[in-house]
Parts: sequence; structure tokens; C-alpha cells
Amino acid sequence: MDTPLSVVVITHNEELRLEACLQSVAGLSDELIVVDSFSTDDTKNIALRHGAIVFEHAYKGQVEQKQFALTKTSHQHVLALDADEQLTEELIQSIAREKKQGFPAGVYEMNRITYYAGTWIKHGGWYPDWKLRLWNKSKAKWGGRNPHDQVFPKEIKEVKRLQGHLLHYGFETIAEHKQRITNYAEIGAEALYAEGKSSSILRGVLSALIKGIRDYIFRGGFRDGKSGWLIAWYSMKGKYLKYKKLYELNKRQ
Repeated sequence: MDTPLSVVVITHNEELRLEACLQSVAGLSDELIVVDSFSTDDTKNIALRHGAIVFEHAYKGQVEQKQFALTKTSHQHVLALDADEQLTEELIQSIAREKKQGFPAGVYEMNRITYYAGTWIKHGGWYPDWKLRLWNKSKAKWGGRNPHDQVFPKEIKEVKRLQGHLLHYGFETIAEHKQRITNYAEIGAEALYAEGKSSSILRGVLSALIKGIRDYIFRGGFRDGKSGWLIAWYSMKGKYLKYKKLYELNKRQ
């Protein structure tokens, strides 16, 4: 008998991507939890059509929202996805095999590959991109610093890597990337400020340069052509904007 699995997804105005995400987990989920931060499009109705239990909850941060979603699950094992992610058939079968065996490893990683403006990115620090997204609730927990959530296993030796890919449709246009780096820079700066961190313009410049050189040259971003260059450029810009914003917050004290 298969071990029951709760699937959790957090959403906000995801009507264009949610359908494919939920379809990819339809054969795996015994409970589907969607936590929505008051979408104004058809997101909620799409989730309900797929049999989800929908909770509306004010968004206070990526980590907080995902932790709230976790509290709404009733099964011991959880698969957490973003609305812009889908499982490949190979990954579905990998999870199904573990499910039949009772998820013996307890904690599982899957390799995420990102679709960026018409190209699957395979270098530059964006791939391989192992994400811990399936776990026994007693063996791992949510953490990280907003806007970058992360699941932390209690013991690294327990983590098993699954075959297949987690498809990430987070940047279908360059405009999406530009908007996201601006939003993430502000959220990241505010999170650092709340921790009492400080910065300077010089630190922003140096951090951006180091990131760009590392990702584009040493991590092979140049091998992804124009997309690799754009990713490196906007990642540099995002790093600079984050520390610039933190510097501005420090000056207000």
C-alpha cells in the first residue's frame, strides 16, 4: 500500500501556470493543499477544480507562507512545489517508487532546470540545481532568508536524489526576470536589515562583480549564449540593488 503524500503549493495570481503544476502531481497526491494570498485572477478556481483544499492567507514572506502551508497538511510526508514548477514523467515515476516503499530515505532532492526566455539553462550556477522538496515532516523543516526559502534536513546523510527533473517556468520572458530581481532585491535588503546587517555602495559593487565573474565564467554561464549573459547581468544587478537598498535603510537610522 502506498504511503499517503500531501502536496503543497503557494500561489498568487498564477492562473497561467498552476494548471500544469497540479496536473503533474495528480497521480501522486493524496491531499492537495493550496495556500493563496488573495489572488484576483482564476487561481483559486483552478485549484478547486483539481480537488485542492484552498486556504487564503495574507503573504508575509516566502518562508512564512510555506511554513503556514505545511501546518495545514495532514500526512507525514510532504511534496512542496511552486506554482511555476512541474514534474517530468521520469520524476513522477521516481517519486511513485519511493511512495510504494514508504519513502525510506525520509528526505529527497530533485534536480530543477529553468526555462529562461525560450532556452533551458544548463550552466552558470542555475543547473544542476538540486532542491529538497519531498520530506518526512520529522526529518526536515523550512528555513532560509526571504525571498529565498529552503528546506533544511536534520541529517545530511539521509538525503536521497531522485531521477528526473523539476521543470521551472519562472522566467518565460526577460521582463519577468527584470521585475523579479527588483522585487527580490528589496525583500532581501529588508530581511538583512531586520537581522541588523549593514552595507555600503562599495560592497554592492564588489559583490555584484564577484557574482557575475563566478557565474558567467567559472560556472560556465557563457555556454548558454545570450541567455547566459542576460542571466549573469541581471543577477549582478540584483546583487548590487540589494546591498544598495540595505545601505539606504542603514542611512535612515
